[in-house]
Amino acid sequence: MAWGWDESNEAHRQVYNGEQHHEAKFSHELLAGAASFEGMKLFEDHQRKEGKPVSHAFAKELLAGIVGSQIDRLAETKGMDEVDKIRAKKHAQENAHQMYEEHYERGHGAPEYDPRLPPPPHFRDEGRFPDQGRW
Repeated sequence: MAWGWDESNEAHRQVYNGEQHHEAKFSHELLAGAASFEGMKLFEDHQRKEGKPVSHAFAKELLAGIVGSQIDRLAETKGMDEVDKIRAKKHAQENAHQMYEEHYERGHGAPEYDPRLPPPPHFRDEGRFPDQGRW
């Protein structure tokens, strides 16, 4: 089951901003939500820096790689075993794809990802991207 933006954002807050390091207390679902949210942030930062439109298929592949690397990193720092790491990676990639589709394919309705486009209105209104103040 994939999580939405709000659940992933909350997981991100707990995992990336928490004080618990090297502890195996986080579920693979929580780590997957956190990694998918972080992956979306890193993907957007990278693409906005590049400034070039890319196909949705390419964007999703790039995002899957970024999210996978985040899970690998979290697996080392949060004490995940190999089975949970595999589960978390699969869950995180599915979650990131769902978030991407919600945000860019359905939100923008554009034929490709274009970093020059502002976030869809419902994302700006909810303050989901506060660091993108130019919109």
